[in-house]
Amino acid sequence: MSEALTPETPEAVLDDAADEAGEEEPIKQRKNGLYPGVSDELAENMQSGWADTELRDLEPIAQAAHTAARRAALSARFPGERLVVPAGNLKTRSNDTEYAFRASVEYAYLTGNLTEDGVLVLEPTTDGHRATIYLLPRSDRENGEFWLSGQGELWVGRRHSLTEAEQLYGIPASDVRELAGRLREATGPVRVVRGYDAGIEAALTDKVTAERDEELRVFLSEARLVKDEFEAGELQKAVDSTVRGFEDVVRVLDKAEATSERYIEGTFFLRARVEGNDIGYGSICAAGPHACTLHWVRNDGPVRSGDLLLLDAGVETHTLYTADVTRTLPVNGRYSEIQRKIYDAVYEAQEAGIAAVRPGAKYRDFHDAAQRVLTEKLVEWGLVEGPVERVLELGLQRRWTLHGTGHMLGMDVHDCAAARTETYVDGTLEPGMCLTVEPGLYFQADDLTVPEEYRGIGVRIEDDLLVTEDGNRNLSAALPRRSDEVEAWMAALTG
Repeated sequence: MSEALTPETPEAVLDDAADEAGEEEPIKQRKNGLYPGVSDELAENMQSGWADTELRDLEPIAQAAHTAARRAALSARFPGERLVVPAGNLKTRSNDTEYAFRASVEYAYLTGNLTEDGVLVLEPTTDGHRATIYLLPRSDRENGEFWLSGQGELWVGRRHSLTEAEQLYGIPASDVRELAGRLREATGPVRVVRGYDAGIEAALTDKVTAERDEELRVFLSEARLVKDEFEAGELQKAVDSTVRGFEDVVRVLDKAEATSERYIEGTFFLRARVEGNDIGYGSICAAGPHACTLHWVRNDGPVRSGDLLLLDAGVETHTLYTADVTRTLPVNGRYSEIQRKIYDAVYEAQEAGIAAVRPGAKYRDFHDAAQRVLTEKLVEWGLVEGPVERVLELGLQRRWTLHGTGHMLGMDVHDCAAARTETYVDGTLEPGMCLTVEPGLYFQADDLTVPEEYRGIGVRIEDDLLVTEDGNRNLSAALPRRSDEVEAWMAALTG
């Protein structure tokens, strides 16, 4: 990896104090860089001889009309107040390297822009709000930032100009480096989405309250409970790519047996990066008893014939919508008798849960339906003493099923998490909501309360459901779920 002359980000090129005074601070040099400095002649040379690369006649992004409608709803909820929604900043991974940037969900949801340091500001007007998107402009060629800064254009790639951004996102654009000063001088009520941009929060420190800011965050979380047409389409894209990723994994299970769970992780990741932006969350590639660890993401264990593989993974689209799908597969292509018994019980529970997903139903209904089936099985197998109602009342089944049966899905894998309990867990399903249904049974390898043949077996089946006007649509229906269908599907893929 080549070394820039400085690790400074473009916004650090001008110190705040120097900026306010109208004085430009020189770009800092890397302590141990091989070049001691920049000659006047080289600096002058680098300022000229560059073609005009401005992009003209750009088309708006596909979701521009939807993001405009979302901003209008936000404006209507908070009339007369300044609203500040940051994208976030780069985070250091080590020394002068950064983690891949992912914009805050709130910002991406309202703008469609995914670049670091951006901030959406809604300024109150007499009839609503005026939106401005504050972004870093193209890196400066006059002061050398574009080739001297570690975040300059020649090091990390071209940014859109502010004019280009206005065409793409349908929002007036301004230089974000001027925003902190403007916000410090702002008057009137202000709300900010916290946790993404410390500099913006510092500029507003005497103008906001935690309680008011939380109301803004909650509103934006609840706004995402019902997906619009664009979002539903993106979720289907994510699921379709995920289905292909699962097929990729089945085709290379022999190579995973020769290596480890990492081969499965890498195989799915390739599909995610080729067809999408990334994985939507850390892939769970849990073979054998690792399947009993709900969030097993170390993925460094062996893959053995005769064991089960619990694969919980999802592709994230370029617009940040993610799938979340789980299948529990026999590594050798055939379930053993005890594996099939446990798998079929989980399948039956999932069938009951999916049947309960429909408009007007309580959100909890699908969870309760699936848990009842699992509890009936546990009582039937003699693993817990009935009756079923007693076990459910005391939650005794949770020793082997542990987690909830699903969650909202969208731009976060656990989407809408800040929504009020009464609108989410205690709420009612509506058309456009998207959620997972994912019952599971997990018999730990050291659980002495179950027969030895159960120990080390973990099964989860998870699908992504879109609530429709008359029921639901299983976005991930292309992946087989019934045990015999899974075996036939695996056989077809492996020849």
